[in-house]
Amino acid sequence: MTEPEPEPDTARRSRTEEFEVSGEKLVAKLKELVRQGNIRRITLKNEEGRSLIEVPLTLGVVGAALLPVWAAIGAIAALVTKCTIVIERIEE
Repeated sequence: MTEPEPEPDTARRSRTEEFEVSGEKLVAKLKELVRQGNIRRITLKNEEGRSLIEVPLTLGVVGAALLPVWAAIGAIAALVTKCTIVIERIEE
């Protein structure tokens, strides 16, 4: 018999936060949140609550690796007037 795999520790110790921002402040707010650290996933939603983009972040992803993501987010910011940032944080 095989034993069931234990759940990852991060699944039990994560929480989500939501921030409503205007399109022009989207990139600045995201950069601020990423600098704070311990973010596992970022989801951008439009005014109707539909997901526009989901970005999983790992601890080693920084700098140049995020350039394509910032470009995509910048394009979204130009198209939306208001959106919601949903972040999943890993609690320490």
